[in-house]
Amino acid sequence: MSTATRHPWFADALARLPGRDEASGAAVHARAADILRPSGALRWLDEIAEWIAGWQHTPMPRIVRPAGLIFAADHGIAAATKVSAYPTGVTEAMLAAYRQGRSTITAFAHLAGATVSALDVGVGRPTGDIRYEAALDPTRFDEVVAAAVAAVDELDTDLLVLGEMGIGNTTPSAAVAAALAGGETAAWVGRGTGIDDDGLARKRAAVQEAVRRIAGVTDPIEVLREVGGAELVAIAAAAVAARLRSIPVLLDGYVVTASVLPLTFVEPTALDHCTVGHCSAEPGHRKLLERLGKRPLLDLDMRLGEGSGAMAAVPLVAMACAGITDVPTFAEWFGA
Repeated sequence: MSTATRHPWFADALARLPGRDEASGAAVHARAADILRPSGALRWLDEIAEWIAGWQHTPMPRIVRPAGLIFAADHGIAAATKVSAYPTGVTEAMLAAYRQGRSTITAFAHLAGATVSALDVGVGRPTGDIRYEAALDPTRFDEVVAAAVAAVDELDTDLLVLGEMGIGNTTPSAAVAAALAGGETAAWVGRGTGIDDDGLARKRAAVQEAVRRIAGVTDPIEVLREVGGAELVAIAAAAVAARLRSIPVLLDGYVVTASVLPLTFVEPTALDHCTVGHCSAEPGHRKLLERLGKRPLLDLDMRLGEGSGAMAAVPLVAMACAGITDVPTFAEWFGA
């Protein structure tokens, strides 16, 4: 697989990614070593606080303005063959629920003190059937990228949750994963929203056809354009746009993780500002996380999407920061 891309926005952005503030991270690391509790008692949480500090550029990290950003779109493969337990019209219905604050992600966000924005990048405008044609033509691809970047740039947030909605979108996600990560195609295909055995067989066949069609494509971002989907492209662009602003990101499940996978083939450090909110029930998700070396904060067998699993982890990240900033060190408590 190539380590370059011919897509101009991604090529430029991935070539100028900012790094984290090592001094702030080091300050949190040093504070954690003297915090008022047994040494290493909350090691992983302390590491999360250190990670947040590096991207927030402060030795006193805090989650005050978490935000969820959901991208929704329809898929030609779902319209052409039954690869989901639900009809494609559910995507539009769920988009309305997000915008009216009546969905699972918005309920979770309310408790987490987060805002939620839902962006339509293709509802009612299904992508191409990836078995036979590209998901997006170059013009629409660029339009989706621009919309996603603009959405991130409009946010005022210190922690971004990325989510998605698109009936059938675990099929293109599996195609992206199989095309880039290789191995047995069937191993990347799960039951998604709960399809039966016949549906699973159709889904595996669809992914295999899509991957076979693009054999020889070496540009990782081009793979995303060919066999991904509008919301997958939007998620990839949003993740990079967040990095350009040094915003830490919580990735959601299989679809979101597959969406950002191509970035790592262009620039191995592209996801340093990201951690994974949860590991979903899709078997391909765990395989991707192992490949990326990302440890999920939660593992609850969720398979909803929407960014719900990552949003459920927001309070944990906030607690990790509070455990550093709101707790004295031994020196502060007992005196120097």
